[in-house]
Amino acid sequence: MFGRSKPVVFDRYESRRSRRMIPNWLWLLLFGAAIGAGAFFYVQQELMPPRLSADESIRLRAALDGADQERSRLAAELDQATQVLGDALAKHDRLSGELAASQHQAGQQHDDIEALLATLSPDPRGGAIEIRAARFSLDGDNLGYDIVFTRPQAQGAPLAGVLQLLVAGKTAGGTETTLTLGPVGVKVGEYAIAHGSLPMPAGFVPRQASLRVLDRLGGKQLGMRVINVQ
Repeated sequence: MFGRSKPVVFDRYESRRSRRMIPNWLWLLLFGAAIGAGAFFYVQQELMPPRLSADESIRLRAALDGADQERSRLAAELDQATQVLGDALAKHDRLSGELAASQHQAGQQHDDIEALLATLSPDPRGGAIEIRAARFSLDGDNLGYDIVFTRPQAQGAPLAGVLQLLVAGKTAGGTETTLTLGPVGVKVGEYAIAHGSLPMPAGFVPRQASLRVLDRLGGKQLGMRVINVQ
């Protein structure tokens, strides 16, 4: 019914030999780890930047800290420069606005002066420089004056001249005489207004003033007008 059974041979050293053998998968694992370690060491030594020593690491860290401090300083300077630039731009805008306002005001004043000059009576004698109006006032022994000049054909630079005043009146003793006051330098563009005062002898009472504008002392007459002193 049953076949012949074979004898079983017992080897007492077989189990001991099997325990000593290392599996193939473990060999492959160890071999792969060795290959990986060798490759990492090769890459680290040959391809990657060299590793720094302790001193080099300290110096590098100090250099990085110095670079951070320098960056912070430059950033602070940049902020300060930006603030200064902003203030300068704001000041420029403010000055530009003030300049525009001044130019507008100057233009308005020029128009106002032109309108006032148009209301003044013309100089009956005419001339290169016209004396459109004059007002005199007494302050002790000084004769104050306000004189308006115009140039009918003003072109180029203002015309320079000398104002000579001949004042007729009475001395303190009652003698009728004429005094020569001045001279006063004037420059007339489209118009000019001269203000000032000239000394007279004590007790002199002016009655009338002859205003003469010369190109120089003793030179050519550019304009002339006689006006009463009130």
